[in-house]
Amino acid sequence: MLEKSDFDPRVLSALQTTSLTGVIERELERLILNGEIAPGERLNENRLATRFGTSRGPLREAMRSLQAKGLVYFIRNRGVFVSEISITEALELYEVRAAVFGLAGRLLSDLVTDTMLETLNDFVDRMDVAAEARDFDSYYPINLAFHDYLVTSTGNQTLMREYRSFVDKLHLCRTRGLVQPGGLAVSNREHREMIDAVASGSRERAHEAFFRHVDRSKQRFRLTLQDEEGSNDSPKAHTAPSRKGTARA
Repeated sequence: MLEKSDFDPRVLSALQTTSLTGVIERELERLILNGEIAPGERLNENRLATRFGTSRGPLREAMRSLQAKGLVYFIRNRGVFVSEISITEALELYEVRAAVFGLAGRLLSDLVTDTMLETLNDFVDRMDVAAEARDFDSYYPINLAFHDYLVTSTGNQTLMREYRSFVDKLHLCRTRGLVQPGGLAVSNREHREMIDAVASGSRERAHEAFFRHVDRSKQRFRLTLQDEEGSNDSPKAHTAPSRKGTARA
């Protein structure tokens, strides 16, 4: 048995700091992904330290973790800023995400169970209700959970990690592709196509359905850009400079 005198207090301090850093990281990530801290905005260390009731040490560690995820970036002598995703980068992310998600469909076609299908159909039924009510705020969290369940069910840790990284970065574009008229219902019909494809057991059909869903999401995203350009007198009206000199999506 470990005696009290054998325990190094520095170990407890390290564990507490690590745990606190993780909590702060998750909360900062939530604030960024839900748009409370906007793309391009500087993270105010003093304000955040006061908000979280902590010192700057764990806060800075959390920021470094978010930098590794691509959600923030550092500028020497200026501070930490929320990342901005250019339109070009967003379209590229959609393309790579489609390839990874297509692989998820292919893997799931070999792993599908009745329980999995019941869970997936429940997700889609709930999204149908939200889509009919044009309730984006209810639809979107279920949509995210549906996709995450599909990816998690593959059991492929590398696929999960990479896919979630793409999704987190695309959050910075504020999910425009789904808010077009009828976009929720259209997207959910594609979800049913994906479930049917997985249930068929055909790797090729599942791969195609999953890939096509993300590719169509990219096309919906393109349409929002065209709509914005058409509703503004100047093509610069929907852009803003980022650290790379690109447009904010």
